[in-house]
Amino acid sequence: MEDAQIVALYWARDEEALRETDRRYGPYCRTVAGRILTAPEEVEECVNDTWLRAWNVIPPQRPTRLRAFLAKITRNLALDRLKAQTRAKRGGGEAALALEELAECVAAPGGVEEEVQQRELELAVHGFLSGLPPRDRDIFLRRYFFVEPVGEIAGRYAMGENAVSAALSRTRKKLRTHLEREGWL
Repeated sequence: MEDAQIVALYWARDEEALRETDRRYGPYCRTVAGRILTAPEEVEECVNDTWLRAWNVIPPQRPTRLRAFLAKITRNLALDRLKAQTRAKRGGGEAALALEELAECVAAPGGVEEEVQQRELELAVHGFLSGLPPRDRDIFLRRYFFVEPVGEIAGRYAMGENAVSAALSRTRKKLRTHLEREGWL
């Protein structure tokens, strides 16, 4: 079933939308959540929460790229779960490492308090990313949006892990410069 048909099922409030979403995007969303969360039961709960969130926001939203829409929901829910888990204890893991790497470029969560400012920051980061060469943008997004391990990114692009780490470091420095120029830092 195509995305437009699945979205139409959501708009019709047909529960078949959930089954089709899970059939088509379940493995993908489980991978997105699994890169952030370690426990399989947490991953499954996160994906189930993704389906519930999609059900609650479609309508009124009508996503044109359902895969990206679901990935964003899954990622945000997984990060929220990770924050809740690590409030009491400070843990490691790939997500914590990726967020730590980005900390030098982006204000800490809660630092930008107003929604308008957050949107402007998103636009500044989006503008930066759209100006990167495609490969650099893909590597950056794989690391910091999809939280892929450096080794996996290296294998995907036939690069050494040190080369990927160096590319990410250069891109973070460029992002920092861009955000300073835009007045965010």
